[in-house]
Amino acid sequence: MSPCLVWDHGPVTGEGAGAGTARYAEIEEWLRRLCASLPVGSILPSEVEVAEQFQVSRMTARKAFQNLVQMGLIDRKRGSGSFVLPPPLHRKEGVLQSFTQDMVARGLTPSSRVVRADLGAAPEAAAALGLSQAEWVVTIERIRYADGVAVALEQTALPGGFAAVLQADLERGSLHRALADLGREMGRATGYVTARLATQDEAALLEIDMPAALLVESRVITDLNGKIVESTKSAYVGSRWVIDTGSFVAPLQS
Repeated sequence: MSPCLVWDHGPVTGEGAGAGTARYAEIEEWLRRLCASLPVGSILPSEVEVAEQFQVSRMTARKAFQNLVQMGLIDRKRGSGSFVLPPPLHRKEGVLQSFTQDMVARGLTPSSRVVRADLGAAPEAAAALGLSQAEWVVTIERIRYADGVAVALEQTALPGGFAAVLQADLERGSLHRALADLGREMGRATGYVTARLATQDEAALLEIDMPAALLVESRVITDLNGKIVESTKSAYVGSRWVIDTGSFVAPLQS
């Protein structure tokens, strides 16, 4: 798809215009509207074109583009340009679906790339599973994709008794389905979310530019009998994943 060179953005009044509003914010808002109006994958005008049309410095235009990258609205490829991305995925509160279930329900194609899958000693993971640190555990590390776009780096630990899941199709299939086939039904999930910057290795695996924020969800799942089945840490690309929350507002004390 070739770039369009003429874009209607309204009147241009120069770098110093805008009653107290930074020009990059004006450009950012215009780019946001443009992204919303274009199909996913469309190429946007370059920094130079935007700077010329808004009569601002290239640095001012670049700041607007960088903000859209951080919001997950565009992807910038060196030497190719800036492209409209799909909107970030929202995970609703209440019921936890497997990644595969979630993506299929959205009409997206889930897939994974296995980075590691083995059975062995892992004291920290064993402790998280409520096991003796000497017990072996199944460790599975995968990159999770939605329609070919890397969404998360997932590290899962299972009791060693579930080693048979290593024979399942962990790239195109569902781990939870494989566990269900072994007779274990999931019951309740508990966990928490933290935020941090991606490491260089994580950025390479997730195909994102540094620096990049990750939302890291640490989760434990128990079966219907309350026994721990799974301990997982999922590092989601912050610009591609949103976890929705909701709660009741506590009444004020009189």
